[in-house]
Amino acid sequence: MFSLMQYNACTMQSMQYDALDIETQAGTRVKPMALELTILVGTMTGTAQLVAQELELTLDDGEIRVRTVTMDGLDAGVLSDGGLYLICSSTYGQGDVPDNAKNLYESLQTARPDLSNVQYGVIALGDRTYAETFCNGGKRFDAILSELGARRIGEIMLHDASAGTMPEEVAVTWMAGWISLCRKEARLTA
Repeated sequence: MFSLMQYNACTMQSMQYDALDIETQAGTRVKPMALELTILVGTMTGTAQLVAQELELTLDDGEIRVRTVTMDGLDAGVLSDGGLYLICSSTYGQGDVPDNAKNLYESLQTARPDLSNVQYGVIALGDRTYAETFCNGGKRFDAILSELGARRIGEIMLHDASAGTMPEEVAVTWMAGWISLCRKEARLTA
């Protein structure tokens, strides 16, 4: 038997999280529905994939449902349903997106879908030795997503391979703050 029931329809643009916040007679609270996150991975050497896997292991706890997808063969349709995304991309060549991410990136440029129902974050991997193109893979995704109406949550995480830090460790630390911002956006409680 419930003494108090509050209903909060929390929307992340068109992505809906119907969170029931229920207080029982005993005063206990039922947790809201899990935050759903899709990590899209652009990688050449596998480093971005390792980062994404570490994040998935750290985050997938019942309160956050994480799905990691490599960008191989994806096109703009992957974002058509809206939702919360994390782009985890390395940089390759002259500041390009990785080979496995090129189809998605080019599809976004040509199809130009309305992404106003997408919220996202970016983890950009690079090397400051290449100052002019540092982290450009992730920065390019940020620019096109923003251009198409998607809304970035928080700042881009830029990892410098020449700094001597492990990108997955830096990403896990950054992720705690980013997820907090996502929850705030979705009006979900931690």
